[in-house]
Amino acid sequence: MGVSVEASELWEGVLELTKTAQDKKSDALLWAMQLSAILSAAGVGLPSVELAHLMVSHICFGNHVPIAWKFLEKALAVKIAPPMLVISLLSIRVIPNRQNQPGAYRIYMELLKRHAFSFAPPILGPNYQKIMKSIDDVLHLSQIYGLQVCEPGVLLVEFVFSVIWQLLDASLDDEGLLELTPEKKSRWPTRSQDMDIEGHDSFSEKRADHNEGLQKVNTAMAVEIIGEFLQNKVTSRILYLARRNMPSHWGVFIQRMQLLAAKSAVLRNSKHISPEILLQLTSDTREVLSRECKTMSGKEFHAVMASGSLISSANQLHGIGCSALWLPIDLFLEDAMDGSQAAATSAVEILTGLVQALQAVNGTTWHDTFLGLWIAALRLVQRERDRCEGPIPRLDTCMCMLLSITTLAVDKFIEEEESELIDETEHIPTNQSKEKQVQGKRRKDLVTSLQLLGDYEGLLTAPQAVSLVANQAAAKAIMFISGLPVNSGYYEYVSMNDAPMNCSGNMRHLIVEACIARNLLDTSAYFWPGYVNVARSNQIPRSVPGQALGWSSLMKGSPLTPSLINALVATPASSLAELEKIYEIAVNGSNDEKISAATVLCGASLVRGWNVQEHTILFIMRLLLPPVPADYSGSDSHLISCAPFLNVLLVGISAVDCVQIFSLHGLVPLLAGALMPICEVFGSCIPNVSWALTTGEELSCHAVFCNAFTLLLKLWRFDQPPVEHVMGDAPPIASQLSPEYLLLVRNSQLSSFGRLPRDQMQSRRLSRFSSFSREPIFIDSFPKLKLWYRQHQECMASILSGLVPGTPVHQIVDTLLDMMFRKINRGGQPLTPTSGSTNSSGSGALDACIRLKVPAWDILEATPFVLDAALTACGHGRLSPRELATGVKDLADFLPATLATILSYLSAEVTRGIWKPAFMNGTDWPSPAANLSIVEQQIKKILAATGVDVPSLAVGGSSPATLPLPLAALVSLTITYKFDKVTERFLAMIGPALNSLASGCPWPCMPIIASLWAQKMKRWSNFFVFSASQTVFHHNSDGVVQLLKTCFRSTLGLSSSHIYSNGGVGALLGHGIGSQFSGGITPVAPGILYLRMHRSIRDVMFMTEEIVSLLMLSVRDIASSGLPKDKVEKLKKAKYGLRYGQVSLAAAMMRVKLAASLGASLVWISGGSGLVQSLIRETLPSWFLSVNVLGQEVEESGGMISMLGGYALAYFVLLCGTFAWGVDSASTASKRRPKILGAHLEFLASALDGKISLGCDCATWQAYVSGFVSLLVGCTPMWVLEVDVDVLKRLSKGLRQWNEEELAMALLGLGGIGAMGAAAELIIERDF
Repeated sequence: MGVSVEASELWEGVLELTKTAQDKKSDALLWAMQLSAILSAAGVGLPSVELAHLMVSHICFGNHVPIAWKFLEKALAVKIAPPMLVISLLSIRVIPNRQNQPGAYRIYMELLKRHAFSFAPPILGPNYQKIMKSIDDVLHLSQIYGLQVCEPGVLLVEFVFSVIWQLLDASLDDEGLLELTPEKKSRWPTRSQDMDIEGHDSFSEKRADHNEGLQKVNTAMAVEIIGEFLQNKVTSRILYLARRNMPSHWGVFIQRMQLLAAKSAVLRNSKHISPEILLQLTSDTREVLSRECKTMSGKEFHAVMASGSLISSANQLHGIGCSALWLPIDLFLEDAMDGSQAAATSAVEILTGLVQALQAVNGTTWHDTFLGLWIAALRLVQRERDRCEGPIPRLDTCMCMLLSITTLAVDKFIEEEESELIDETEHIPTNQSKEKQVQGKRRKDLVTSLQLLGDYEGLLTAPQAVSLVANQAAAKAIMFISGLPVNSGYYEYVSMNDAPMNCSGNMRHLIVEACIARNLLDTSAYFWPGYVNVARSNQIPRSVPGQALGWSSLMKGSPLTPSLINALVATPASSLAELEKIYEIAVNGSNDEKISAATVLCGASLVRGWNVQEHTILFIMRLLLPPVPADYSGSDSHLISCAPFLNVLLVGISAVDCVQIFSLHGLVPLLAGALMPICEVFGSCIPNVSWALTTGEELSCHAVFCNAFTLLLKLWRFDQPPVEHVMGDAPPIASQLSPEYLLLVRNSQLSSFGRLPRDQMQSRRLSRFSSFSREPIFIDSFPKLKLWYRQHQECMASILSGLVPGTPVHQIVDTLLDMMFRKINRGGQPLTPTSGSTNSSGSGALDACIRLKVPAWDILEATPFVLDAALTACGHGRLSPRELATGVKDLADFLPATLATILSYLSAEVTRGIWKPAFMNGTDWPSPAANLSIVEQQIKKILAATGVDVPSLAVGGSSPATLPLPLAALVSLTITYKFDKVTERFLAMIGPALNSLASGCPWPCMPIIASLWAQKMKRWSNFFVFSASQTVFHHNSDGVVQLLKTCFRSTLGLSSSHIYSNGGVGALLGHGIGSQFSGGITPVAPGILYLRMHRSIRDVMFMTEEIVSLLMLSVRDIASSGLPKDKVEKLKKAKYGLRYGQVSLAAAMMRVKLAASLGASLVWISGGSGLVQSLIRETLPSWFLSVNVLGQEVEESGGMISMLGGYALAYFVLLCGTFAWGVDSASTASKRRPKILGAHLEFLASALDGKISLGCDCATWQAYVSGFVSLLVGCTPMWVLEVDVDVLKRLSKGLRQWNEEELAMALLGLGGIGAMGAAAELIIERDF
């Protein structure tokens, strides 16, 4: 109480002193000095909050006289009153009364100009927190803005934002524009509620005309101060913090700023600022925080780290300049072509995330980005031109990637931008009634990219198989431009009848047609300069026969005659309407029409209907799930009656390339969900009924089951054993799918679709018929399938339970053995301990067939026991190898679905390693001797450029070729098949499994198998040899490292081989897998080798360490320009400024960027987000903690190599993260990012705090930290929001110790509300 009385007396004395000095007209400085002494003696902290309140209350408005204002200004000047608090107090008193007190308003703005841009003294003073708390109480900042954080720095941002907003609202009110805002008022008082206030006549304010003139001048001054706030280096950066962290308030502020710019006469007449400049200053594109780092010259650093203009001539396509930007796309596209394993994620989704990451990190324009994407996809197709023939067709899949997947990815980018523009338009009242047809900049960039694409003629030449289609696309444009009078069936006739014409069609014509089909372009593209040669219109037939059949005939209502069906099967649909027409027939037509429609959908429209492919797939998926008829009352499943129809669909989509196309579109989980009910129903049927097909054949429920089951098994690597049971060199299965996983993904896809705005945009493109039930399904819904899968896993783990005599399974086992070995007479010797003698009579065979009229699931359950008995009998000499192979072949022919069990059982037995080897001598087992030596020489040629040693096959003479018995049995089975369309479906399932199994066996099992298959299918010899060559790396981890090293050196142009001397994509990926150059097999590009074998690397975790090491070695080689050491020594002694060796820093950084891009791509492709996580959490910290010496060159280069190494790691790590998690939070994988990124930045902060001792070079560490943070801030700002604020503050502090103030402040500026205060204080402390 005593203190309160003393304080009251003190301030009464201060007020009295002020009044006395005012009456005496004392000197303001003398008054201020006297007052300062009094307050200091009384122990009052300066600047004083209480003094600010007292002085403002004294002036407003009882002492509104010049000397009182002088006293107040001098109090601010000598720092006894806090300027920000005085401004706050004046604003709530002066601004509402500015009409009656224009002089006071003018003085308020003068004080603003003098004191509002200097914040350093207050925030460095002892009363900083008290001052900001008082400002909050005066302006009610926490209440108005609603921020949970009330730190002084946050209040400081709110104060600056409020000051400029108060001036803005006052200016709008002065010109009568405030009524035009949606709120029609200000959040602060702009008009006094007491209209009778009169001040002294010191400024002759009673003269209305003078007041009016002064008011206009004041409004102009207020507008100019608003401009100063936006232009001033300090306040503009503080306002940037408000823009980032208070978006809703900033949006309202910007709307009012736009209103001022559009309507203010004062602004238009201002000599100091224009409406255009004002809008530019508030634009979201304006950069006010730099991400420049000072470790090296900022201009040098960002010229290469954030540059990316795709300015290169066509003849540099395979060189380093272009490759540095888009190499990851090339690698992803090529890796996606590997058909050995289906993917559960859409290639469109992955490609979209990848391109978005590269666009953000490289800082390229969208037209450059689109151009780079098209070029990468075209390179993929060109690599397929000279591909050696093999069992897996790829051209249609490559064309799908170019014309369907890539186009859909571009569509997503354009939709994303335009949906945002539509949302913005909907929030503007004046546009509510307008048609929402908004075109964004990305659509224009697409046009530019496609126009520039015409300059890359080397990539546009169409492969022979699609040259006709390209010509037809060019003919369509010529016809349109020429205005040829053609009917709707004209172009269709030309397409179907291969009419002779040469319109110089190329791949760009096909790309443009794909974009037009998806409404990304319109027909104005036909008029682009040089797009087509109209002079070739004479190449096009002028008339067509009246009886031409095709999709136009169907649309006119023609019935599905055999000739029309053949035409529709051979020609892809060109529009969604045509597909919907055939789909309606498949749903509502007669049984024959349904089958015909299903045949059409599975024809050319599925494989080559690139412009409508996604719709075709969805229609097929929908047809595989026929609804229960309303009048159905049977006890059996309604699917039984649909058997012929379903079988047509199953057979139609079972081809290898069809499964690959489903995989690329990300519909494997949905397909699995559609196949499982079919498998469950038809696998449970007793084959007593059959259906007569139009071909005269009989269709049984077993056949339908086998077609559905084998197709289902292609969707995941069913042949891989559980990881805990893998032995020896078996390949990894960390990424293998499973039925449960596929169903989980399927349920997730359907339940989440439509929740995001991008899904809603996509759903508008889909057909009204493309709806699916969102009800989740689980493996428990299919008890028979679940039982088989459990037994399958037991079989793969080699823990098959014993066979119980007398059970139904035992009876089926005996019957199957009788059927398989009915021709063998072994004197009654049983093949199983409990079985009877084999019966060789014809009646016995017939009896066996009758007894096998059981459900397919029951046969599958018995199959492992049958195989166990047969293999044991062969191992003990009771069955010859030929008899074993014949018997197993009979089993597979009887029920092709048993191939899955045959594969899994024999694979498991190989991994057990208990069987004696089989001698491939040509007597008991087939012999590879005829061409094994040739295969060995060809493998050496394929790997010649890698420097990897090929182990000698060392077979023949006293060392005959051998295979494990189960593997020999499997190989013997496969080579008994004739390759036709019927067996193709089953061999496509066997092939990858056999390849995987043989790859895990000791050398030279795979070359032996390749030799045997090459003898059977000579035209595929090169394919088999290439497959065998990959096995070299499976058994030699050093060989994998050597291959990786070759990938780096060839890509960077550092290889001594002339083949790879130019570097870039061409050196890394070449022309595919060994085309027939010069009449023989040639070395395969190292990138192709790696992409084809990386899935078989068991210990993928070691890859991160090796890639980091190779990246650092590449940096050293880049810095030394790849020259011999004697030349490097001479070059080091030269003085080149920013040059080291013969390489300028910019050129070196470009190659460093390329090396990092390659390394990041290899890590991501090899192990996905899991390997990226291991890299960031384990490998990198370990690398920084250990002593890493790149060689003597590190010291002699003056730290250049160390610095480049740090930047290489920074770029490498950020790219790995963006590939795995995306640049935003749209993907599911992004949910794992905050934890991993937070841990890594915690490690960096702890090292900067001195809590961790590093072993790496200091220059490398500093370059890495500054480079990584710079890239983080500039390329992935959303990531910063996910990091703990304390970590950001510690990082910022460490960066400031390196004089990286700009970077430190930019980092805090992106840290959200929690870091906003620290960022504002840093801005002011450094007086930016």
